[in-house]
This record gives sequence, structure tokens and C-alpha cells, in this order.
Amino acid sequence: MLLTLNNNFFFTRLQYESGDWDVDQRMPSNLLNSLVEYTTLKIDTRENIISLSNDAIFKCPFCYISGHKLVQFTPKERENFEKYVNNGGFVFADDCNHDIDGLFAKSFERQMEEIFGPDELQKIPNDHEIYSSFFEFDDGPPTTSQELNGWGDDLVHEYLKAIVVNGRIGVLYSNKDYGCEWDYDFRNKRFYRIDNTRFGVNIVMYALTS
Repeated sequence: MLLTLNNNFFFTRLQYESGDWDVDQRMPSNLLNSLVEYTTLKIDTRENIISLSNDAIFKCPFCYISGHKLVQFTPKERENFEKYVNNGGFVFADDCNHDIDGLFAKSFERQMEEIFGPDELQKIPNDHEIYSSFFEFDDGPPTTSQELNGWGDDLVHEYLKAIVVNGRIGVLYSNKDYGCEWDYDFRNKRFYRIDNTRFGVNIVMYALTS
């Protein structure tokens, strides 16, 4: 995958015509700050927002898609999503509802089924390499405070799902609402006993090195 011309990593949020794509607005800067703190990557600290229907997506090393509402891709959005993933791209999809029966979850999973096939989105094992790509997470995906806040399905999801293409994850899918968990000003990170954005570092490093 390509980085910017000056070889900096940049974070891309995918804008799609249906639903509410512009959620968790402080999350990207927080995650990018963690990449600056923990890794030697050269980082562009500005969030890149791009329409899924724009062919510039093919120059993006890492894409994020999220929301609460309906996901119904247009034909061009669907074409670009499929082509991007099948050609080595990485999409991190996170359900802001943290609810397997919520509208985002049901509609996004339906889109993945229509694009890649009914059995392609599968649970990944909790010893998958993404849990050790930088920091070690021996028990699989870390729990978020969002999962037991009385909104959503009130469950801790002990797994993530993925679509695997040519032996690597192309779409990483979460019902854990990491976006809301990481949606705070990075300067407040010092108040956390454990930096909860560390798993985001793993996701990015896996996307760049797998």
C-alpha cells in the first residue's frame, strides 16, 4: 500500500452517503498521537476524510469506517470498497452502537455478505497475530467501557470478526465501539492508568506490516 509522498502514515476516515459516518471526532488525533509516542513511524497528524466513491482511496494505507445508522453503499462505493480490500487495502470497521442487533451492525454485515460472500466475515481467534503485532494482548480484544454502559446489547464481545484476503485481514470488524472508547483529547491520556489506545496501535501496525 502507498503512504504519502513524503512517506508519512496518514489516517483516513471513509465518508459514505448513507448513515452517519462522522462520529468519534477526536479519536483519530488520539490514535495518531499514540503512534507518535510508541512507534518510529513518520506520522501525518491530520485526519484525512475521503469519500468512499473517490478513487483516491487507493492511495490510502489505512481506512476507518463507523457510524450508528444504516450502511447502504452506492454502486460506486461498493465497487471501490471491494477493489480496495481485494488489492491489499485495510479497513477497520467499528460499530458505534456496540450492538450486534443494531442498525449499523446488521446493515454493514449485510453489505459485507453481498460484496464478499455469505461466509467470509468470520470471528478471528484471540491468538491472532493482530493481538501481538506491537503490544501483547493475551486475551484477545481488550474490553471497552462502552460495552457495559447500559446502551447497546449490554454484552462484552470477546472476539472481533474479519474478512481475510490472501492470508491477511482486509476488513477488521468490531462491535466493541473502540471509536467511542478512544474519543477523548489525547492530552487527557495521562489520567488513564492504562492507555486504552494501545490496541489501536496494534491495528495500524498489523495493517502496515502484514
